[in-house]
Amino acid sequence: MLKLLTGSGDKIGPFVLPFIILGFLLNFLFPSLFTLPKSHLLNIFSLILLILGLIVCLWSQLLILIKVPKKQLITTGPYVLVKHPLYTGASFLVLPALGCILNNWLGLLFGIILYIATRMYRPEEEKRMNKEFGEEYEKYSKGVLLPWL
Repeated sequence: MLKLLTGSGDKIGPFVLPFIILGFLLNFLFPSLFTLPKSHLLNIFSLILLILGLIVCLWSQLLILIKVPKKQLITTGPYVLVKHPLYTGASFLVLPALGCILNNWLGLLFGIILYIATRMYRPEEEKRMNKEFGEEYEKYSKGVLLPWL
């Protein structure tokens, strides 16, 4: 059951973790290299992105917790926009916004690395979904607004 709930997370996490450790280490040793200029406008924009990202991620996780144990394909909520809203929300909204709020551009870098990792393991996850849900998944995939994201 845990494998169903985590999707490709068991592969994505180990891929991303060394970059995060290295990033934090370099930031500790050379903080001036990673510091963003302070900006109230950037902080407000980042806070809005963070709130949106948290909504997308929490909503996606809630749908996973409700639908996956019942072996139901998730086709509502943020899944209407993208096939992997939890990964996408964390990559493009949460991590970059947190970095900006903390005046550090590493959040953007971590988001990019997370997105690359999700793209690497996405085909395997989608193959599993196609095998499990067949035509229903094919129909869903064709209807997603931003299937390439």
